[in-house]
Amino acid sequence: MTKEKNVLMERVFKHLAADSVPVWLMRQAGRTDPEYNQLRKNDGRSLEKLFADPEIAIKISLLPKRLGVDAIIMFQDILTPLTPMGAGFRFAPGPILEEPVRTMAQVRALRSFDPETKLQTVSQILKGLNAELAGELPVLGFAGSPMSLAFFMIAGSSPNRNINAVLAFINEQPTVTQALLECLTEMTVDYLNFQIAAGAAAVQLFESFADVLPLELYKKYVQPTHEKIFSSLTTTTPTILFTKESPHLDLMLQSGASVLSVGSCIDLDKAQKLAPKMIFQGNVDNQILADGTKAEITEAVRKCLEQSGRKNHILNLNHGLLERTPFENVQHFVNVAKELGIVEGSI
Repeated sequence: MTKEKNVLMERVFKHLAADSVPVWLMRQAGRTDPEYNQLRKNDGRSLEKLFADPEIAIKISLLPKRLGVDAIIMFQDILTPLTPMGAGFRFAPGPILEEPVRTMAQVRALRSFDPETKLQTVSQILKGLNAELAGELPVLGFAGSPMSLAFFMIAGSSPNRNINAVLAFINEQPTVTQALLECLTEMTVDYLNFQIAAGAAAVQLFESFADVLPLELYKKYVQPTHEKIFSSLTTTTPTILFTKESPHLDLMLQSGASVLSVGSCIDLDKAQKLAPKMIFQGNVDNQILADGTKAEITEAVRKCLEQSGRKNHILNLNHGLLERTPFENVQHFVNVAKELGIVEGSI
């Protein structure tokens, strides 16, 4: 039986009037949710095993539905497509690559692959989610940007503790860096088009280290990958560019993405005046959900919605939910979004 369809995201993507501002959260299916933590505990397998199991990945993806969000994003990792390339990460508990990228020989050894044959589980997850939801909510796909993946591959683990070393490598090894990014860009285009063909209603590209990249490196290495990717994707499917706390709105607007997910450093009112036809996503600070009171969360949502004017806006965070975030704060965020996001005159 076909369920009642939530069309908020669809209408915003099409620049149509919507009754309220749609809301979802990055990492909404994750460690802030006690049901997810209990499921992980009962299952006992490593994360890479869960990502590769469509049945459990579908179940986890659907957990945030009870929050009242307006979209479901598949439970997966940005590192998933690196395994068939020959650079697979294991989680113990954080991601680990046995041989971090150091040489051109390693880059040349990376394998191109057909997602249809090597990543069937991702297709099964997307198709399974659409079958389970029966049109009730849109399903979102995603990929890590070439530079985000390169950061992990160069660090050999989570780059957050080795940012300076990664940046030093990029500066010292421009030829290796460029070759690696070209390889990853080609893979990312194929991977996202594969997700679209499998039923993703929209796809998001995560530029997860935009906040630590100097502008000259962003222009030299990152911007060309964005423009190449978005110009190569199926044009009928909405595309979202997430750039973590990057102030360079002019470059984001040139990327070719149909939606820009921006950090809390961006004033949505000013952004919309600069680009009135652009759809913006964001941009409540995830620290407020983690450490703030319910009153502070309410005020942050109110401010964000007032900046956007509740038009051409998808409410989200400036980055993913932090692990320490109380689950009741996540639910409060969604509840307040529903209460304050109603568009005047729509009822």
